[in-house]
Amino acid sequence: MAGYHLEAIEAAPLKDDVDIVIPTIRSLDFLEQWRPFLRHYHLIIVQDGDPSINIRVPDGYDYELYNRNDINRILGPRASCISYKDGGCRCFGFMVSKKKYIYTIDDDCFVAKDPSGKEINVIAQHIKNLETPSTPHYFNTLYDPFRDGTDFVRGYPFSLREGVQTAISHGLWLNIPDYDAPTQLVKPRERNTRYVDAVMTIPKGVLYPMCGMNLAFNRELIGPAMYFGLMGEGQPISRYDDMWAGWAAKVVCDHLGFGVKTGLPYLWHSKASNPFVNLKKEHKGLHWQEDMVPFFQNLRLSKESDTATKCYMELSKMTKENLTKVDPYFENLADAMVTWIEAWEELNPPVKNEACDEELNPPVKKGSVKDVKAK
Repeated sequence: MAGYHLEAIEAAPLKDDVDIVIPTIRSLDFLEQWRPFLRHYHLIIVQDGDPSINIRVPDGYDYELYNRNDINRILGPRASCISYKDGGCRCFGFMVSKKKYIYTIDDDCFVAKDPSGKEINVIAQHIKNLETPSTPHYFNTLYDPFRDGTDFVRGYPFSLREGVQTAISHGLWLNIPDYDAPTQLVKPRERNTRYVDAVMTIPKGVLYPMCGMNLAFNRELIGPAMYFGLMGEGQPISRYDDMWAGWAAKVVCDHLGFGVKTGLPYLWHSKASNPFVNLKKEHKGLHWQEDMVPFFQNLRLSKESDTATKCYMELSKMTKENLTKVDPYFENLADAMVTWIEAWEELNPPVKNEACDEELNPPVKKGSVKDVKAK
């Protein structure tokens, strides 16, 4: 297994390398159940909706809380790129973080148990996924060869066994599945009870529907491409924020040579959202995805786009050129993508390489979000 010690990774929580980003409109009582697993980590809470509402956070957590007033003050006019009344507001937390890894979770998700009854440590599993390579160029039929008890199967080329860096770890959900509104309406009582003990790399060139409620990623590798779009109030579409980010980030990962894993860990998704409300939010996206998915499947980034930032700027141009004919909304989205990158670089200035005096992206700036948020 290429010398990776997964037991050591599980024992080391990497608490200084992970920020947990939570978008919310309510008090975070759900964190009480997560205390055994999350209490050592720093939280970035992005309050959506009315900033005058007081959000209660359980005692003992280290956190920063940003509401819309904070976002407007920190970003100024560029705050327009952050969605309002939509889960996509979480990407503001990605922007102000200075940690290597981000884990983002929704406030209706709880600790799940594996088939043996053991509570699942989602952070430990996500870190395992991110700290071990992906294999996007050739599919291993025993799935992730870097997990305990498995390896590369016969016929797997030795030249590909080193794998590539993993940029995204996409976890799953027990109980309420992540369905769209039409599927919710057809199957209102369906629950996911299947625990599949597997992690796999999504092959290069293959897209997937990324859900933001149990997601981790390497911010240093892919952060600028993790923009959850311009959705929610004032926009014609919602509930596609994570889909857009997932399609874009996967294309960028493929181009830059990074990997994406999906599967473990599971959490318990407790609440099904209203399918009629969801249908109103999704209905344009249900049509537009028939154009958006082929767009991402067929686009090719240039060799000059050699960082996540450059890839995303090029992607914004392609979005305007190819999707505006679907709906004028996409012109606004493309402009917001540019604004997002401008805001990202303002809070995360590119680092200079002293040896060659070149800018390195994505940037890594040491410090705390307390340095960003004026007191």
